[in-house]
Amino acid sequence: MTTTERVALPTGEDLEAAKARGRRAYELDREHVFHSWSAQAHVKPMTILAAEGSYVWDGEGNRLLDFSSQMVNTNIGHQHPGVVEAIREQAAKLCTISPAHVNDARSEAARLIAERTPGDLNRVFFTNGGADAVEHAIRMARLHTGRHKVLSRYRSYHGGTDTAINVTGDPRRWPNDHGNTGVVHFHGPFLYRSQFHAENEAQETERALAHLDQLIRFEGPDSIAAIVLESVPGTAGIMVPPPGYMAGVREICDRYGIVFIADEVMAGFGRTGRWFAIQHFDVVPDLLTFAKGVNSGYVPLGGVAIGDQIAATFADRAYPGGLTYSGHPLATAAAVATINAMTEEKIVENAARIGDDVLGPGLRALAEKHPSVGEVRGLGVFWAIELVANPTTREPLAPYGGSSPAMNEVLAACKANGLLPFANYNRIHAAPPCTVSDDEVREGLAILDTVLDVADAHVRS
Repeated sequence: MTTTERVALPTGEDLEAAKARGRRAYELDREHVFHSWSAQAHVKPMTILAAEGSYVWDGEGNRLLDFSSQMVNTNIGHQHPGVVEAIREQAAKLCTISPAHVNDARSEAARLIAERTPGDLNRVFFTNGGADAVEHAIRMARLHTGRHKVLSRYRSYHGGTDTAINVTGDPRRWPNDHGNTGVVHFHGPFLYRSQFHAENEAQETERALAHLDQLIRFEGPDSIAAIVLESVPGTAGIMVPPPGYMAGVREICDRYGIVFIADEVMAGFGRTGRWFAIQHFDVVPDLLTFAKGVNSGYVPLGGVAIGDQIAATFADRAYPGGLTYSGHPLATAAAVATINAMTEEKIVENAARIGDDVLGPGLRALAEKHPSVGEVRGLGVFWAIELVANPTTREPLAPYGGSSPAMNEVLAACKANGLLPFANYNRIHAAPPCTVSDDEVREGLAILDTVLDVADAHVRS
C-alpha cells in the first residue's frame, strides 16, 4: 500500500455517518478541548473514527497502520476482544470502590504483575498513570533514605506532573524547571552522539559510569535518595544501554545507599521482547514504575512495584500518599485480561521474534539504502530511526528540541502513504503493537522505504 486506503470501518458503521460524526467531534474539540504540549491556536489534531488490531481509521475513513501504538501503549493492539469483554464484565459487577477496600480485580492484577517483575518486587502500589507512578516512587525513595536529591539522565522522559517533569531530561522540562526540586541531571550512554568521545560500547559504558560516580561524589552521596532511569529510554530516542551499564549503575547505587528506580512506563510489558526491559540486563531495581502496556491504556492505570527492603520501611510507618482511583476495578480488570492474553497468546515472545527476525533486519536494510538514516537501534517492537541531514557530521534533520520543514515533509509523507509513526525531533520511532504480524511489519517497512526517499532529498554531503 503506497497511499492511504479507504476501507470499511471495523465497527460496521456506515462510513458517511461516521465521517459526519467525526466532523462534529472535531468542531467540538476545537471549541472546548485544551490540548497537551500544544499552542492551542495552531494544533490540528487528527480525528480517529475507529481502531482495530494494528490499524486506525482517520476522520476521512482512511486506514493507517499504527506504527506508534498511540503513545507507545497499545501493546496488545486496538480493541482486543478479551480485554474489551473483561471491562464489560467488571462494569456489570463493580464499577468502582474505594482503594481502602479489597477488590478481586486489584488483588489479581497485583499478583500477576509481581509474578513477572524481577527479584523481590513483590508489592504493587497502583496509580492512575506513569507520571504519578514516578512521583510516588521518588516519594518512597526519599522517605526510605531520609535524603532529598534525585539523579536522572539527560535525554529522558518521566512524565508531566511536577516532580516527574523536573526529573525529565528533555526540553519539555525547561518551562517547568525552577531549579528547586532537588533534581540533578547527568549524561547517560548514547554512543551515536557520545558525550564521552567514546569509540566503542565498552568505552561508552566505562566513561558514562565514571561520569555518574564523579557526579555523585561532587553532589554528596549522603544527599542523594534515588537514581531514576528508563530501562530503555523511549521518547528521548530508544537508546539501548550498552553491556555492563545498568549493572554498573546498580553497583553504584549499592555502594552509596541510593535507591535505584527503573522507569518501565514505556518499555515494560513486552515492548522490548521481555516482560520488563530491565530483564535484558539481569539487574533488579529497588522500585519499578509501570503504566501504558499493563493494560494497553484501555483504562488509565499505572503503578510502582516495590522491593522488600523499601516495603519494610512502611510496615509500621504509614505511607503518606494515595489516590482516589488507586487500583480502580475497571483498570485492574483490564490489566488482568491483558496480562493473561499476553501470556496465553505469547505476545511477548512475538514482540521478541518480530524484532529479531523482521523489524530489526528490515530497518537495518533501510539504513544501508538511505543516506538520511544515521542509525537504527532498538529491541523487540521498540525502534528509533535517526534521520540526519549529513551522515558524516551527523547533523540531525531537525534540531534537538524542535522540528524542521524537512521533518514535517517526512511525517506528511508517512500519513499520505498510510503510516502513523511516533516522531520526536529528528527521529521516527517504529513501535507497532506487540501483536503485530510479519506482513504488517513488512507493509510498514515498505512505506518507510518510500518515505525515506523524501528525507534523502534533504541530505547534504
